[in-house]
Amino acid sequence: MEERIATYIHSLDTGNSEFVNRLRRQAQAEEIPIIRQEAEPLLKVLIQLRQPKQILEVGTAVGYSALLMSEVMPKDCRITTIEKYEKRIPAAKENFRLAGKDQVITLLEGDAAEILERLEGSYDLIFMDAAKGQYIHFLPAVMRLLSFGGVLVSDNVLQDGDIIESRYCIARRNRTIHARMREYLYELTHREDLETSILPIGDGMTVSVKKRIGEKRG
Repeated sequence: MEERIATYIHSLDTGNSEFVNRLRRQAQAEEIPIIRQEAEPLLKVLIQLRQPKQILEVGTAVGYSALLMSEVMPKDCRITTIEKYEKRIPAAKENFRLAGKDQVITLLEGDAAEILERLEGSYDLIFMDAAKGQYIHFLPAVMRLLSFGGVLVSDNVLQDGDIIESRYCIARRNRTIHARMREYLYELTHREDLETSILPIGDGMTVSVKKRIGEKRG
């Protein structure tokens, strides 16, 4: 998003609870990747619209987005979040405890691909915010877990604009992630059981709704 527009949007943001606001400042100071500020209202609006009973998050980091979602979700909703990076797991757990949300947020430790395969039941909203090169590999399990009418939100899909570049313009070390994200976006937009919008908010977000095959588009 153009910097001046992002700054203007930030100026209109009324923020979150003091705890979540403080956690954002801390994460930014420590250069921990969290959802971009201009993308937060979209995520909160989607939760208000969908009124989920079960939320699944892939990629916890220090727990910022899980706590953000917990502030606007229905009282009977529960969040399950997955994190692999061992150094951030204790911080996330402590943040959930300090915020008084450890009873409604469950953190599963380990590789997301393995955990997703083991999970049962269904989720009304799934937020993908993990390793970008793994989104395409997570998708089959995510689709199995997403309820009909459920919303899949994927963050950081535009890769600071690199997604539109030819692979030959991308640094060699980033070409695999670039190719996988392109494949992921193509899959989201061409599956018969998904209706997807790609939004240039933050570093790009997709919003997909799962539908039964045979339902008409539009």
